[in-house]
Amino acid sequence: MADFLTIFNKLSELTKSAEDDLHYCLQNKSVNKGDYLLRRREVCKKLYFIEEGLTKTFFSNEEKEFIMQFFAEHALFTVVDSFVSQTPSTYEIMALENTTVTYITWKDLQILCKKHHCIEAAFSKLLSIATINMMKRISEMLEESATERYNHFLDDNGKLLQRISLGDLSNYLGITQGSLSRIRANK
Repeated sequence: MADFLTIFNKLSELTKSAEDDLHYCLQNKSVNKGDYLLRRREVCKKLYFIEEGLTKTFFSNEEKEFIMQFFAEHALFTVVDSFVSQTPSTYEIMALENTTVTYITWKDLQILCKKHHCIEAAFSKLLSIATINMMKRISEMLEESATERYNHFLDDNGKLLQRISLGDLSNYLGITQGSLSRIRANK
């Protein structure tokens, strides 16, 4: 829980009262590998922080799964559009390892944002960062070659390479496993 508070403090310095109220609202949950934190068509009601473990945010159709992002230790994450608008999600969140998260509910966060401007400012900055990251992800998929996307993944998330399957990596990169094997062979 302390790390969740640390991140919010880095986004916007919290008053002692705000920190105490935020700490009071935080909850912990452990899930097993393969468990879902969010299913498609559910409303995302939680903002998560990973204490330990690894998750993926993804959507799928009958033909293919597309992974938007992996989240590992010390990451704050949610399905932003569903969380903010409180509408059903087109994405799912699944644990790729046994995972422990700290979270706050949307309802509690809304109450704290009204009560403490510093929490509202932290949440606003968090949304701005999430938007920037999503735009970067979209640009990568639209403008870069598969090899460039793979190299960016290694630069940004290389430590995850041993923790995720090649199938998940190829789905993240938007390529087949055969194409991924050829890219890796040329390294």
